[in-house]
Amino acid sequence: MTNSKNPSVDGIFYPKTKEELDNIFNNFKKNISVPKEKSRAVIVPHAGYIYSGNLAYNGIIFLKPELENIFIIAPAHKFYLDESIIANYDSFILPNGNIETNKEIINELNQKFKIKFCNEAFENEHAIEVQLPILNYIKKEGNFKIIPILSGINDKEKIKEIISHYWKNEKNGFIISSDLSHFHKPDDARKIDLDSANLIENNESTNFHPQRACGSVGICALMDFAKENNFSLIRIEMLNSSDITHDNKSAVGYGAWFLIEEEKNKYIKKHYSNFVIETCKKTIELKGKYFPNHFDNIFNQLGACFVTLQENGFLRGCIGSIIAYEPLINNLIKNAYNSAYKDPRFAPLDESEFDKIKIEVSLLSTPKKIIFSNEEDLIDKIVPFVDGLIIKDKNYQAVYLPSVWEQLPDKKLFLNSLKKKAGLAENYFSDTFEAYRFYAEKIEDR
Repeated sequence: MTNSKNPSVDGIFYPKTKEELDNIFNNFKKNISVPKEKSRAVIVPHAGYIYSGNLAYNGIIFLKPELENIFIIAPAHKFYLDESIIANYDSFILPNGNIETNKEIINELNQKFKIKFCNEAFENEHAIEVQLPILNYIKKEGNFKIIPILSGINDKEKIKEIISHYWKNEKNGFIISSDLSHFHKPDDARKIDLDSANLIENNESTNFHPQRACGSVGICALMDFAKENNFSLIRIEMLNSSDITHDNKSAVGYGAWFLIEEEKNKYIKKHYSNFVIETCKKTIELKGKYFPNHFDNIFNQLGACFVTLQENGFLRGCIGSIIAYEPLINNLIKNAYNSAYKDPRFAPLDESEFDKIKIEVSLLSTPKKIIFSNEEDLIDKIVPFVDGLIIKDKNYQAVYLPSVWEQLPDKKLFLNSLKKKAGLAENYFSDTFEAYRFYAEKIEDR
């Protein structure tokens, strides 16, 4: 005898019939972000379809089509859970077809990870159920099973452990089901959610407290997993309920992200090099009075870059930012303009030079402090042709991009030259001397 779960929120969070669902999904398809790459993990919202259904669809479309097992990790809205739980259903009944659970993995979670069964907590829970009609529609073949998990508030480490363990099988994927801020004024909600987005996109779970998102446990677990593996979460879109209801008193925030198995700047170089160079060119030609009409939300994430201009093989301007403090699109435009017209070492670029200029953009990673005992130890830890280097001591500071190694391949000479740039003597060193390494993805005008 099968043990299936009947729908709890059909007709409330989503329509009761397949025909109505198909109509909604056909409309959602008109407003999707086309994935550059598919993913094995996404964060999507779980409100009613009228509010966040399009965004949830937009996130789930990023999942790889070949996934056979999809873990759905969601918070419990009707039960207080210290620890995570699972259900022993054979399937979930839906208006557009049933979805089977993977009982083998569910039993393994019970035995290996000591996660208890509690069907009762799933009975009136919407956070998992609302994702299922979307999955059914996108994966029409039906050749997948789900593993539904309701996360306990103290189980971030266990959820991360589950993600890490099952990630080893490339047929496994993950949906983290979560809304963002709840019941703030719309403008306040946007500020809170943007701050949350910056934490998500930098894999910084420490300050991601539960009030930021009802599914914070799953989000933080995925962030920690991503950080541990040098993966990145890329923004698809963000909005809040006031964008739909026009209610100026109270809003719920929604966001969607997908996981890439590499550092964000490598992904940008792979898929957006032409856009980056073209943006710099148009900014320079229009003397800063340019902003692209359309760009993917990855450029709304915080980013730091240097823009370098060369003419006939000689430096013609170079301005940049070491720390990511604004959206990458803004930083790119600002530094392209400043390198052409505000570098104090050069006269402003003339229109006659536009066709002679070669543009190079370096996308910078977040600097990491180097721990060293003395100067020799620091020199030993620097990696030539890989590390960009920042040095600081009191009011003195200077930075070299990794490309400078081409002119200064010796580590001692590299450091001494950087000291000189900072206004320090080449033989200077002190107990307060600091050094930070960073990496750069270089995009060149071909």
